[in-house]
Amino acid sequence: MPLLEDKVAIVTGGSSGIGRAIALKFAAEGAAVVIADTAELPIEGGQSTVDLIQSTGGTAMHVATDISEWDAVDALVGKTAARFGRLDVMVNNAAIYTSTNLVETTPEQWNRVIGVNLTGFFHCSKRAVMQMLSQAPVNEVRGRIINISSQHGMVACPGDFPYSVSKGAIVQMTRQIAVDHAGDLIVCNAIAPGKIITGKPGVANDPDALAYSHSRTPWPRLGTPNDVAGAALFLASDMASYVTGINLMVDGGWMAG
Repeated sequence: MPLLEDKVAIVTGGSSGIGRAIALKFAAEGAAVVIADTAELPIEGGQSTVDLIQSTGGTAMHVATDISEWDAVDALVGKTAARFGRLDVMVNNAAIYTSTNLVETTPEQWNRVIGVNLTGFFHCSKRAVMQMLSQAPVNEVRGRIINISSQHGMVACPGDFPYSVSKGAIVQMTRQIAVDHAGDLIVCNAIAPGKIITGKPGVANDPDALAYSHSRTPWPRLGTPNDVAGAALFLASDMASYVTGINLMVDGGWMAG
């Protein structure tokens, strides 16, 4: 039986990169997937995530969503529940990045990064829990939240101030939700990717940066979005019912070195 049969999942930032891989993995395991993203087409090019899922017989829909806006997130979860009847898994993945240190970071940059990466996760988690509290448990779980954090929330990366601060806060948010809502049978975990190669343009794929990441990663290759998707599938499934409040490293051993 598929691991997520009859489950309903929202994946924010699901049009591209890691979010796209998670959405495709969940759909392949039987979930109905809602792609919440400001854009529908992937940065990498090609078909939309929804089209890919539907072309293989899966169930998916796209809801244009700016997670920094509460009303948009409220509408997202409302539309999901209206169509599918419940919400089993909320994957908080959407994020933006600026590579600046404290002094270089403008108030506008700070507000935008924190608005999406931290306040957005707050909005999505709160609205998801509100929905999950209204649902009957299935196999002792009312619902699951999976937050995509980062190794940059665990160790400092030079010149990476607003992004790293937001990711560190997400790790604590994960613990807080897990502890506060364990009695409600709501599971909350995070995944901290190491260096993952995506189609994202700019500094992320700079040759020097890639060479450094290779030198720091014990495993002989860097990560792919599918590596993160595998971890997300585990945390979304009934295999992980007694796992809550963790920040799961998917980093090829970087943080162990």
